[in-house]
Amino acid sequence: MNMKTLLIRFLFATLLTGASTLPAQTGGLDPADILKPLSNEWTSYSGDMSGKRFSALKQVNVNTVKNLSLRWVNTGITTGCGPNGTGIGGGAGRGGNAPAASGPIVVGGLGTGEVNTCAPTRFGGGILYVNGVLYGASQNDVYAIDARDGAVLWHYYWKYRGGTTTGTRGPSMWHNYIFFELHDDWIVCLDARNGHEVWKKEIAPFDMQYFSSNAPLVIGNHVLVGTGNDTDEPAFLRALDPETGAEQWTYYSTAQKAGDPGVETWASLDAARHGGGTSWIPGSYDPETHLYLFGTGNPTPAYTQGRGDGDNLYTDCLIALNVDTGKMAWYFQTSPHDTHDWDSTETPILVDMPFNGRMRKLVLMATRNGYFFVLDRVTGEHLVTSKLGLVNNYASAIQPDSPLHLNKRGEVQRNPNKDATIAGALVNDDVLNYPPPTFSPDTGLFYEYEMNILHISYLLEPDPRGSMGLGGIGSGSSVNWGTFLDAIDYKTGKVKWRHEINNSVGFTSTAGGVLFLSGSGGLEAMEAATGKPLWHAEIGGLTSPPETFLIDGKQHVLAATSTGLFMFVLN
Repeated sequence: MNMKTLLIRFLFATLLTGASTLPAQTGGLDPADILKPLSNEWTSYSGDMSGKRFSALKQVNVNTVKNLSLRWVNTGITTGCGPNGTGIGGGAGRGGNAPAASGPIVVGGLGTGEVNTCAPTRFGGGILYVNGVLYGASQNDVYAIDARDGAVLWHYYWKYRGGTTTGTRGPSMWHNYIFFELHDDWIVCLDARNGHEVWKKEIAPFDMQYFSSNAPLVIGNHVLVGTGNDTDEPAFLRALDPETGAEQWTYYSTAQKAGDPGVETWASLDAARHGGGTSWIPGSYDPETHLYLFGTGNPTPAYTQGRGDGDNLYTDCLIALNVDTGKMAWYFQTSPHDTHDWDSTETPILVDMPFNGRMRKLVLMATRNGYFFVLDRVTGEHLVTSKLGLVNNYASAIQPDSPLHLNKRGEVQRNPNKDATIAGALVNDDVLNYPPPTFSPDTGLFYEYEMNILHISYLLEPDPRGSMGLGGIGSGSSVNWGTFLDAIDYKTGKVKWRHEINNSVGFTSTAGGVLFLSGSGGLEAMEAATGKPLWHAEIGGLTSPPETFLIDGKQHVLAATSTGLFMFVLN
């Protein structure tokens, strides 16, 4: 064990046995570093605030990637359960599993621990790497892990109350604070040095069936939090004070009172108030304009016609908000009057790249409906719309060899004949979903995955008022044409090359010309320019996107699977 590792252990042990003499709001991760391009550390959900997931590191490149080797693996990290995180009644966990022996457990939450299950930890979303320490999370647990050997330094365990569960998007950091959203609708602020609670705040009413899985983003002195909801409760994005949790502003996705923008696109004010548009995936931030760009979810009811004939603003939109005021600067709707649950919550990517002969400040985004968009991120001006997928048929005027029918802003118009019907309509399934894409400025390619499935969509609830939330339809037989990694030319929206893959949890690209992804059976590296396979490690399917950073001057690659964490180093 080297001296740096011993020092980290000593500092954590000191902080766990006594109060720190340093104020919690100083040290740790400098807020200025959060805005830096992705390089030596991994400081937020996407690595940096641009959403590109493009690392400037190049020690690992197309020639050297074959020399990656396993530095350490920890398959003994488990989630907590029971009243104190070590099992029902304080003994072994269910099924004989108990949390990893190393690292003290800090207990929080409003439940009893009976609905938590001790099991191998399934890390999700972004895993932070700051000052030699990894900060990762599963649904109800947050961990600090020594990046040099994989040992757990502390484990925060939240006693969950139940409700809707999805994969977490991970924690965020600001100075010595770690922020994390819990599915039963609280956000906790933890001391990064020992895992103790600094403050906690309820984000949304648990009894209204909200679920909170977003990764909080810290921008300036704002912690941005969002929630999900599959019923029909109002959807919002909220800013909190990072030191106290006090609410600063709340932006609702749909009109909440007469006269609000967008209310005219709904059948009634009441329909708008309960219209959906949840914000459950982190967005991206442009420090020059102070604009936070994020996507909103589907309208409710999702599949039937109880919403009138309007566009149902601002659901299924890319929204640009002033982060200091919570006021909308512009929007672009990717699926007007959505009837297919085409969330637009995928990660927007901010780039400064040439377009039509001059440099432009762009935002690139591919959404669940299978369309790729390029906009001016300052003004929202539409520049490119292109279709992805081999069997994408939901939009109107789509015929073989015929042009796509778009309106003047490039917003895709649905074909009503592809809506769910009692007799059944043959329509494409999700073309993509929330796992984050990446963009390489070196290749000019946007990397995204596509699914190619046709299925029969049956309407089960013919009442024109529709079923609440996501109810009211059923799916019949489906045919699958395969899943691919697409490399998309951002200037045209055309797919330059495709590579067949089994699934995706997201991608990371590097200045070394390497693209990392979850490949067949484990972690895979491809040549970013061509898709040529370069290297792979059979460690099992990944549960979160691969990440890369420097430890002691050497480039490392981190991969999380359902069995544990794997750290690779370039030798």
